[in-house]
Amino acid sequence: MVISKRLHNMIMKKYQNDFYELEHYDRTREKLWGRSRIDITLHQRVIRKLRALSKKKGKPLSHIIEEAVSKLEFQ
Repeated sequence: MVISKRLHNMIMKKYQNDFYELEHYDRTREKLWGRSRIDITLHQRVIRKLRALSKKKGKPLSHIIEEAVSKLEFQ
């Protein structure tokens, strides 16, 4: 099947991150899409706020924390 250059560019742009992760895996055999469990300690008031936010948004606590941490910029 031959695809047009325009369609090729559209697919590459839409799935750029996926292609990057697969290329990285091919080079290093390290999965960038995996998840690992960690233990963290939080104050009760923070946990109450997270639970309220979780109930309001309908998302698990882990997803809320993951989104917040991924927005941070590290130096």
